[in-house]
Amino acid sequence: MSNPTGTSEKPNYKSTLCLLSKGEAEAIFPQRANLVQREPETLAFWEDGKIYERLREKNQDCPQFILHDGPPYANGRIHIGTVLNKVLKDITLRSKAMAGFDVPYNPGWDCHGLPIEHKVMQEVRAEKKDIGTFELRQRCRDYALHFIDVMEEDFKRLGVLGHWDKPYRTLDPSFEGHELHLFATLVEKGMVYRNLKPVYWCPGYETALAEAEVEYMDHTSPSIYVKFPSIDVEDVVGKNCGDTSKPLSVLIWTTTPWTLPANLAITFHPDFEYVVMETDTDRMVMARELAAQVAAEAGIENYTLHDAPRGSEFENKKCKHPFIDRESLLILGDHVTLEAGSGCVHTAPGHGHEDYLVGLKYGLEIYSPVDGRGRFTSQFPEFEGQEVEASNKGIIKLLDDKGLLLAEKKITHSYPHDWREKKPIIFRATPQWFISLERANLRDQLLAAVDQVEWIPKWGKDRISAMLDNRVEWCISRQRAWGVPIPAIHLKNSDDSLLDPGFIRKFADLVTETGVDVWYEFIEGVENDRTSRLKKLVDETL
Repeated sequence: MSNPTGTSEKPNYKSTLCLLSKGEAEAIFPQRANLVQREPETLAFWEDGKIYERLREKNQDCPQFILHDGPPYANGRIHIGTVLNKVLKDITLRSKAMAGFDVPYNPGWDCHGLPIEHKVMQEVRAEKKDIGTFELRQRCRDYALHFIDVMEEDFKRLGVLGHWDKPYRTLDPSFEGHELHLFATLVEKGMVYRNLKPVYWCPGYETALAEAEVEYMDHTSPSIYVKFPSIDVEDVVGKNCGDTSKPLSVLIWTTTPWTLPANLAITFHPDFEYVVMETDTDRMVMARELAAQVAAEAGIENYTLHDAPRGSEFENKKCKHPFIDRESLLILGDHVTLEAGSGCVHTAPGHGHEDYLVGLKYGLEIYSPVDGRGRFTSQFPEFEGQEVEASNKGIIKLLDDKGLLLAEKKITHSYPHDWREKKPIIFRATPQWFISLERANLRDQLLAAVDQVEWIPKWGKDRISAMLDNRVEWCISRQRAWGVPIPAIHLKNSDDSLLDPGFIRKFADLVTETGVDVWYEFIEGVENDRTSRLKKLVDETL
């Protein structure tokens, strides 16, 4: 850089700068930051000066910017994820306020549900106590309120601005009453119904889960091929399918051996070509396109394939269950694929969505010999009390002992897990309450609402649209005590459960005044009144 004076002297820029004297600088800027003291002083200055209220007042006649803040769960101290979420939203609100928008922000907390009840139950077990519903609910309430206070202080320390003196909490009676009024509206529109069907079930929490509470993660499972001995399948394949002195069976493939006790059928695809694979000792029915894969996985080197009819010809024929004294019906379904297995699908209507749907078509029982803890009931006495996952080895051995296990190996595949505990869950048929997306044009209304939103990033729109397109219903009931109860009436000598909108609204008004514990007082009265036409009410919450 050239010297502007044309001399060899170094340029002096002091005259171009307005610098404070050392004394002036020290008076304004202390030498040490002393953040331990300065941070609370700054926060107190913002609070005492009512900075948030003044921002609102300054922009009160300006357009509003509303942030719909999904509330944090009141079950522990804030963590890095909570901090990132809240700080980014605070930055958004501050920037909008500076841009001239009115930005009302009422912080909120999600206070009901499984995580809080689970934490409280852990404490109860550690204390080796038995407590009733009232005490459990009170302890859950105290737990949530404690962490609301803790989290509020932490958020304030982060400098988040908002109406901290006017938060919303889902455990407040006014909020619970409003929730029940909305529920009554859904009932009035015919969107709510009760049904026995397989749902995601968490054995650890002993409750149903919604699809949004499920994550798919890698899981190692047994992969087995099982022979179901023929009863009258010979009528379909004829006498030209190999040596008729060799036993004939239908071959299925499954990664959930524990569901075999619930098997009621085997599903064929009506349009697939099927064959009979004849080995040195057996004859097995399977899809033609999968025969080579089956032989490779079972280590079968010498075999002959005999043509068999298309899948539609097998309808209503029967096989023997491999280890239970009952029949398995051969049925048809379009959900059968040629991606893996044998093309003959083990079907347990009480333990799978597609199994359930095809089972309804054929009038099969929605059967599940598994209790809420994920253990076999007395309906499968050989394994009664065993956890289903732990029973896989025993069931595989039972099949092997009977000579009906063709092949076995371990595979790693994507499997549903509880998003909280990261543990595998199961499909299990239980009576639950659902909201139908197919009634009252609800799905179309939701998809239209999605189209009205600008999504950033855009793949968010594709994801939620696909979820709505593929979902038939939403499971809304939970078998827990800590939550807003579903005010259904259960009559003695009947399996019916009644939801009356008028009753729900009256109950909602009562809840707004006194809180939802009034429902549990009602339940207690029903249980103690022998003359009541109502039977014991189930602890089910929204």
